[in-house]
Amino acid sequence: MKKRILSLLFLCSSLMAEVTNIDVTAEFIEENKVKIIDIRTENEWEEMGVISDAYLITFFTKNNDFHSESFLKELDSVVEKDERFAIISNTSSRSKLVSNFLGHKHNYKVINLMGGMTKLLKEGYEVKLYPHDKKSSKVEKITSDDDNRTKE
Repeated sequence: MKKRILSLLFLCSSLMAEVTNIDVTAEFIEENKVKIIDIRTENEWEEMGVISDAYLITFFTKNNDFHSESFLKELDSVVEKDERFAIISNTSSRSKLVSNFLGHKHNYKVINLMGGMTKLLKEGYEVKLYPHDKKSSKVEKITSDDDNRTKE
């Protein structure tokens, strides 16, 4: 029943808007086949862990500055313009801003994962560790295979 409701919400939202807000759940992460873009900072990846198969593309710096042109370039190397994908941040305040920016200003089909990583962790979702020796200068995809990480 939940899958049907979620599918109906997806269908309706795709007909009406470019930005969809959905409460993040472990079921959504595990059952949906959309790419997940994690826009948190490298420090947050290290502190909280990351979702398997998520693409790590920081939008904001530690000082809350951002470079939208470089972010868009990295994003375009991961998703197609007409492809639906999800954005996650720590609590969803930043992902809401970025989702609206991408959907309304640049016509991407974005799902904002409401509640963010904080909600997932409170619900007991198991994350992967982010290695301290990695740098966030390139788009990175954390894979689920034996906790290996590969750069894309």
